[in-house]
Amino acid sequence: MAQTGAATSAGQAKGAAHSSHNGRIEVVEFSLGKERFAIDLFDVREVVEYTTITKLPNVPPYVRGIIDLRGDITTIIDLKDRLKISEKSQVAVELSRIIVLDEKAVGSKVGILVDDVTSVSTFEENQVDYTTASINNEDTSIIGIIKRKVRVKEKEINELIIWLDIRQLLKDINFGARQES
Repeated sequence: MAQTGAATSAGQAKGAAHSSHNGRIEVVEFSLGKERFAIDLFDVREVVEYTTITKLPNVPPYVRGIIDLRGDITTIIDLKDRLKISEKSQVAVELSRIIVLDEKAVGSKVGILVDDVTSVSTFEENQVDYTTASINNEDTSIIGIIKRKVRVKEKEINELIIWLDIRQLLKDINFGARQES
């Protein structure tokens, strides 16, 4: 039990270090397959429509390639591959979205390929369950699970949104000299 308490404290400390403002959390919500995910709003520069991605040789499978975004070469990470989500997309790749990350947040010009961006949302700190983030101690990229109450057929249920630490998720990727201008 002490481990759970320690994990909870660690998760809350981790969550507090993100876009929490007066006990509120601001995130960009998106879907990958049937699951909902979120990343900190302040780690996002913009959301763009899918564009042709130029494949790069000799890169990990989750590096989809590069795009020219208004003159800036931007590396595109397939978040499904990075998270090992094997479920096929229900959306044609041409209808998917690219979340362009803030270069200051991740240290490079990077975008993440997602099925759809659903909203920008604000949640209260007490809507986040930090304990479930510690299920897999190896994966420290999950900050917590955001619970949102929704009505489905006259019944109120919790919709679960997996809150990711995109900085942690991408920190081991070496973007190298390709990003230098």
